[in-house]
Amino acid sequence: MFQRLIFPIFIFSFAIGFSQDSSNVYKKRVLENTEVDFLSSYYSQDGDNAAVSGGIGSEELTDATGTVVISIPLNDDDILTIDAGISAYTSASSSNIDPFDGGKIADPFVASSGASASDLWGNVTGTYSHSSDDRNNIWSAKASVSTEYDYFSIGAGGSYTKLFNEKNTELSVNLNVYLDTWNTIYPIELRSYANSANENDPLIFNRNSIIGNQDYNPSFTELKSKGRNSYSLGFAFSQILSKKMQGSLALDFVQQKGLLSTPFQRVYFSDVADSFIENFQLADDIERLPDTRFKIAVGGRLNYYINEVFVLRSYYRYYTDDWGIKSHTASLEIPIKISQKFTLYPSYRYYIQTAADYFAPYEGHLSTEEFYTSDYDISKYTANQYGFGVSYTDLLSDFNIWSLGLKSIDLKYNKYDRDSGLSAGIITGGFKFIIE
Repeated sequence: MFQRLIFPIFIFSFAIGFSQDSSNVYKKRVLENTEVDFLSSYYSQDGDNAAVSGGIGSEELTDATGTVVISIPLNDDDILTIDAGISAYTSASSSNIDPFDGGKIADPFVASSGASASDLWGNVTGTYSHSSDDRNNIWSAKASVSTEYDYFSIGAGGSYTKLFNEKNTELSVNLNVYLDTWNTIYPIELRSYANSANENDPLIFNRNSIIGNQDYNPSFTELKSKGRNSYSLGFAFSQILSKKMQGSLALDFVQQKGLLSTPFQRVYFSDVADSFIENFQLADDIERLPDTRFKIAVGGRLNYYINEVFVLRSYYRYYTDDWGIKSHTASLEIPIKISQKFTLYPSYRYYIQTAADYFAPYEGHLSTEEFYTSDYDISKYTANQYGFGVSYTDLLSDFNIWSLGLKSIDLKYNKYDRDSGLSAGIITGGFKFIIE
């Protein structure tokens, strides 16, 4: 599944208190009513560089996601937000963790129909935020739980935001910690060679079926660690530069420790003779990567109000890490307000990155190397993304469903293409309601 590292810049907007006379000060609630967001997306991709089969094979994948976000005003100053989502996917790539269980001829370009072909991911996040009486100080804390068939994660974090200069300037800092535990699932042909395997167990596959190098005997050892801890620290600065222009900067640091390789992604060595069953090549080893990774990202946004119809939103980010990856991201979005309620959102995003020090394509590694992967997500590539969206806003919430007043509808489609051959499309939709 597509895995992307994202460093968002959070820009908060809060109600401003007002006074009636010198003896009585009134403040507006941070959130007037409970708001409910229904979000969904459908993602589809295809390519020919599946990491599960060592850099070759089908990357066909579909993913459908549904999320509900409920923001509840606890009082004038405090908000509780519950974000719960579930994602269901089918993947030709992950199905080939065991390519021999689908009743078809095993082939890296053909999906197996076994148990690993599909799965569910679930997440629940709770966030509490508090605003000071003058709305110039905002604190928040959050906790999250995520689960999938091969991992479990818990997270916690918090942020502090300070507004000053008549709310024209904003500074914020956020800290997050994620503690993940893997259920280490290995390629089917390597499981009998694991150091925890029962020596009396027969080979999972039929050795008599091997073609090519029939002396298949990988020196496979299990991964020692099953945990991964991630710590992130971020700083953001936002400034209203003029009546028409606003800019922001963000700096993010991420430190990861533990199991950073994916246990079921195969690697094939150029100095080891190839062994096959049917059309599927048996793994020489699994992906092996360092157990630490440090990432830095710095980015900025510049938004310019052209007139009542057009707004220009630009973004740039530079990323680097100690695995050798460096990347540049640039994007441009031009909202076009065609009426009081409808806005169009054409957008374009350009991305380029260098390869990790440990990447090589299919059969590009040697067995003498310490670290190796054929995952094209950390290869050198360039990507282009084109998007178009439409937004409907009902400020008065005239349309109602039971006690829910419709506030906005957002629909968007993005087309994504890498020069490595991966192509993807995603449709997203969001409906925001208020409980009156």
